[in-house]
Amino acid sequence: MMPTLRLLKNLLFIDYPFLVRRSEAARCILPNSWQSKSITTTFAKVEGLEAGPAVLGPEETAQPAVNTNRKAAGQNPLSRTNGSRATETPSEKKTMTWFYNLKIATKLLLSFALILMLTLVLGVASITQLGQVNATTNEINSNWLPSVRMLLTLKSNLALLRNVEMQHVMSNDAADMDKSAQFIGDIRGDVQKTLSEYAPLVSEEERAVYDQLKDKIPRYLEMDKKIVDISRAFRKDDAIKEIRGDSLAAIVELDKQVERLVKINSDGSAASAKDGEAIYNKARFWMIGLMIAMLLLGFALALWIARVVAQPLEFAVDVARRVAGGDLTADIEVRSSDETGQLMQALKDMNHSLQKIVGEVRSGTDTIATASGQIAAGNQNLSQRTEQQASSLEETAASMEQLTSTVKQNADNASQANQLAVSASEVALHGGTVVTQVVSTMGAINTSSKKIVDIIGVIDGIAFQTNILALNAAVEAARAGEQGRGFAVVAAEVRSLAQRSAAAAKEIKGLIDDSVEKVGLGTRLVDQAGSTMEEIVASVRRVTDIMGEITAASQEQTAGIEQINQAISQMDQVTQQNAALVEEAAAAAASLQDQAGALAGVVGAFKLERAHNAAQANRMIDITPHAQMLRGAAA
Repeated sequence: MMPTLRLLKNLLFIDYPFLVRRSEAARCILPNSWQSKSITTTFAKVEGLEAGPAVLGPEETAQPAVNTNRKAAGQNPLSRTNGSRATETPSEKKTMTWFYNLKIATKLLLSFALILMLTLVLGVASITQLGQVNATTNEINSNWLPSVRMLLTLKSNLALLRNVEMQHVMSNDAADMDKSAQFIGDIRGDVQKTLSEYAPLVSEEERAVYDQLKDKIPRYLEMDKKIVDISRAFRKDDAIKEIRGDSLAAIVELDKQVERLVKINSDGSAASAKDGEAIYNKARFWMIGLMIAMLLLGFALALWIARVVAQPLEFAVDVARRVAGGDLTADIEVRSSDETGQLMQALKDMNHSLQKIVGEVRSGTDTIATASGQIAAGNQNLSQRTEQQASSLEETAASMEQLTSTVKQNADNASQANQLAVSASEVALHGGTVVTQVVSTMGAINTSSKKIVDIIGVIDGIAFQTNILALNAAVEAARAGEQGRGFAVVAAEVRSLAQRSAAAAKEIKGLIDDSVEKVGLGTRLVDQAGSTMEEIVASVRRVTDIMGEITAASQEQTAGIEQINQAISQMDQVTQQNAALVEEAAAAAASLQDQAGALAGVVGAFKLERAHNAAQANRMIDITPHAQMLRGAAA
């Protein structure tokens, strides 16, 4: 029994140098004697294969495999990215005169826009090529490498299944066989799971091999199940026969098909890598070409724009230098309408304006020289006339001073008369006040007299009542007889007194009435005197007002004559100053004549066109008669 098992063991490791590392649990199940040098070598080889995909990162290895039709990678990925090269438009084939007429900012913007467009083309091409390289990389990462990894896992699981199957056959311990059987069941599930995960990644090239593998794996698993059942029945020799029989041929065939699939996926991965390299080479060619084109175009645009901008500026500087040197005969040609063309047009206009101005200045200097002589002669005549006017103003000033003294004396007399009128007005006002007081006093006396009359009337009434009472007392005394005789005597005396009081009251009333009449007459006379005094006061006031107006008018006349005197004095001073200024103006006119000659010499340094010089000469001929006319007017 043992020699047979040893023979099977050697045969197994000679014919199947597969990876037998499933997990740490599987390695614990296998006997130590099985971990031979050949198995260790196999582990090292397979560990290298398993470690290979790890460089792709955990996210890429963990993602589920999807079928992205990786076999279509044989198509040229750059067939639709030939690059969009800028071609010349019909307008660019013209003489480019329209470009010269653009503003400098617009030229620069167009140039930079062209460079930016090429940069954009370069960026788009780079992104496109990078996208294709990325697609190739994703193809390798998401299809080829997962396929190889799954096939190696499948191969490892089949080898591990074979080894655990051998362990089950060689073991006589029921517990070990149960563990092996359980582990075999797990491996079967992993094989089915790996096969189902690999199915979406199968391409058309792999389809036939995959279909065969898919059909043969279930048959091999049935054979494995049969071997395990025979081994569990302790029919070890029959199990070994099964292992060396159809099962061996089936596992060898499965291994070949897995190797074929691995080779197909490895070749596909290599082809994708080759396509990526081709894409990279093509992209590098296009990038280098576009960069060289951008450099050449940028350099050409820089030279062209520098030429377009610098040449007109250099010509403008030359014209400015000639103008600074006094040469105004430069022929300026404007060839564009941009800023430089506008500058040239401005220089042309400036040159023309300077020619006109210098010509006019030349003629003006001659005119100024002639006119300055005339001004000097006129100023001399004006100086003489101004001196005559100054002497006349002096005489007028003396006469005005005499008139001023006379008017001032009249004003003083009017002022004194005004003061006397004011004094008379004050006296009249005082008299009017006294009369008013007398009128008030007479009114008070009249009022008092009326009150006395009223009092006397009261006394008369009392006397009348007393008389009546005395009569009544006498009547009562008569009725009383002898007893009333004394009372009758008293009543008679009272009656007598009452009668005398009434008589005295009548006399006083008569006197008072006479006094009241006289007081009323005096009051009326006093009222008339008051009215007369008021009229006198009003007349005096009018006289005072008239005298005040006469005084004010005299003062105003005096002030006006003084102002006239001052004005004449100022006119005399101004006339003297004007005479001095006229003399200075005559000297200035002579100096102006000298300066005009010097200015004519300075302006003569400018070079003008012959036609312009002839026009200026004709203008000088026209000016000469005008100068002669001015001389005659000054004379």
